[in-house]
Amino acid sequence: MQQTLVIVKPDGVQRALVGKILARFEERGLKITALKMVQVSRELAEKHYAVHQGKFFYDGLVSYISASPVVAMVLEGHEAIGVVRAMVGATRPWEATAGTIRGDYAMMGLRNLIHASDAPETATSEIALWFPEGVMAYTREIDRWVNE
Repeated sequence: MQQTLVIVKPDGVQRALVGKILARFEERGLKITALKMVQVSRELAEKHYAVHQGKFFYDGLVSYISASPVVAMVLEGHEAIGVVRAMVGATRPWEATAGTIRGDYAMMGLRNLIHASDAPETATSEIALWFPEGVMAYTREIDRWVNE
């Protein structure tokens, strides 16, 4: 099973979309192994977006994600990273296909509702950054069926 980090950004929290977004992931069959609401410090935001440091949009990313609370989670499932990224949709909301989270709910630029890890290595480092306390390990009945 693969794990991925997902963050419902300030616009998703402020627009009360957290429940709808969580439901979509759970309905798809992904398991939540960690979940918390957090006010992002500038330090955490800078670490999270370190790969973009020096780019013209870096300061905007850091300022925005630390502007108000976010909901961070770790999702687990078969090919979870690819499944989640397909569900989330294109980074630019106006390019996101209807039926994706961004295609259905997002409107503009940085306010694209959600962050999702883009690769296994990224997921591992992002999960460690956002959940240094670790994640839950448990088996659902449906997980037993998949592994038989």
